[in-house]
Amino acid sequence: MTLTTPNTLLGTYQPKSDVAKLATNAAIVVLGTLLITAAAKINVPVWPVPVTLQSFAIAALAAGFGMRIGVATVALYLLEGAFGLPVFATGGGLAYLAGPTGGFLIGFLVMAGIIGFFADRGASSRPVTLFAGMMVGNAVMFALGFAWLLAMAGAAQWLDQSNVVADAFAKAVQPFIVWDILKMALAALTVTGLWSLFGRKG
Repeated sequence: MTLTTPNTLLGTYQPKSDVAKLATNAAIVVLGTLLITAAAKINVPVWPVPVTLQSFAIAALAAGFGMRIGVATVALYLLEGAFGLPVFATGGGLAYLAGPTGGFLIGFLVMAGIIGFFADRGASSRPVTLFAGMMVGNAVMFALGFAWLLAMAGAAQWLDQSNVVADAFAKAVQPFIVWDILKMALAALTVTGLWSLFGRKG
């Protein structure tokens, strides 16, 4: 009846009744989508992929709440966007999902799963392990986003068609690497800091 584990911050403070657990989990998922939306709106509007705080929010949520809550939250967020709610950096809708950032958005789902997997196994109390898990998830997200860009390269006039791979990497991946390392470090320190204050000792 619960979507998290005792190794996560949410699992530590789960209510005892099954109904309350389900209600808490559902509320966390919905509130999590609001947090991701707010993080998406804090952005530097560069083309083709804006710099946002989405990856920080998703990493922190997955690390704090575990794999199932993390994946469920991102899945609901993507569903909200697909139905046209303006939850993404500059809008919403299926056309937005099919655009240049679509691969990164789908990659967030996998990223949440990977980071949550680490959290469910106790990484929330170990900053180095949690940061490593976040970097793995972040790298997979980037790989999916990059592959998406390459798949749509023929229709992307902003790419140099004579050197698609290098140009896509230079414009949509390379500028964000340092920023995302910093965001993952901050997310890991935030969650492990909260664990040291409120988490279960042992």
